[in-house]
Amino acid sequence: MLSLEFPPLVVGGIAAHVDGLARALARVGHDVVVLSLHTPDAPADSVTDGVRVLRADIGIPWLPEGDLVARMASANHQVTQLIGNLGDWRPDVVHAHDWLVAWAGDTIAKIWNVPLVATIHATERGRHGGHVPHGMPAAINSIEWWLTFQANHVICCSKFMVREVITGFELPIEKVHLVPNGVDLANWEPPATLDQALEREPLVVAWGRVQYEKGFQVLARAVGALRTRVPGIRCVIAGRGSYLAELQTQIDVEGLADVVNLAGFVPDAELRSMLYRAGCGVIPSLYEPFGIVALESMAAGVPTIVARTGGLAEIVDGSGAGLLLGSGDHHELADRIEQALTDPELVASLRATAATLLASCYTWDAIAGTTLDVYEIARAGATPATGR
Repeated sequence: MLSLEFPPLVVGGIAAHVDGLARALARVGHDVVVLSLHTPDAPADSVTDGVRVLRADIGIPWLPEGDLVARMASANHQVTQLIGNLGDWRPDVVHAHDWLVAWAGDTIAKIWNVPLVATIHATERGRHGGHVPHGMPAAINSIEWWLTFQANHVICCSKFMVREVITGFELPIEKVHLVPNGVDLANWEPPATLDQALEREPLVVAWGRVQYEKGFQVLARAVGALRTRVPGIRCVIAGRGSYLAELQTQIDVEGLADVVNLAGFVPDAELRSMLYRAGCGVIPSLYEPFGIVALESMAAGVPTIVARTGGLAEIVDGSGAGLLLGSGDHHELADRIEQALTDPELVASLRATAATLLASCYTWDAIAGTTLDVYEIARAGATPATGR
């Protein structure tokens, strides 16, 4: 597997998916190697839970921070060189996660003459509301397109993403497979000593990359509207990102600083501690291919509210495991938060249903089994007419 995002350098989104999937594949006896990036917090070559991880140092040559495509192309050059450390070891499949490793994935698969499987976790077209602006977005879109063409088979995390990828990149239906994200239930379940019914607070928690499409600005406005309706309400938004300064400005201008706190990066242990006390977890995204944070929230036993958008709606809609709101509607979000904070019978039902849903559909062992089916199709040579 190739992923430039992997713990501890990155802990959410793609990183969580690759980590969880790799460990689950190793648990059932498969030989898994992950190629990723150097971080001072981890060795260059290590084995954890049966997964070997090699990390490339991409500091040279130095390239301008603003030219992401050039920097990623350079990083792929260094990642490709990592295969020299594997000796006689050869894989049956190369699995590239997103456009960031497109070049390395294609090159390594050709060197070893094995199938290339690519997971598209999100698209640049989707992040820009269905169109592709000139400049960097257009360049990234072209690399995504090329990767899906080169790959023998493509994996997407939701029906929403399957439709987006097939339509946006003109792929044959049989080339694209649905494999959802998963969650490690043991990492998120509340301590046995915790009685959430007694220890819940009027605390609203949200977390993730602070970008415009994550919708945290909608959440801030909703919490502000609840100050006079829910005594003691407060909200913590954890994470860093390009929209952080603008979001803080909104909070200051609208006079929300007394109820909404931008906490920045919060370590996993601290985040889980907050969730165990929280009255609800909110994922208010305007665009979300899947939303692992929704699974994490439900796994922590927190009443979960998600926007009716993309893969988020697929997880919750009709399941009874969470509450849905119209994407971008802060009035409806305020109503849903008030429900979660004031209706104990609803909370008990949401928690019980969510636990059942996660155990049946979203464990990493289940996700690994579905991914292995795609690997076997790729190995059998069932490749559509377009692509490799």
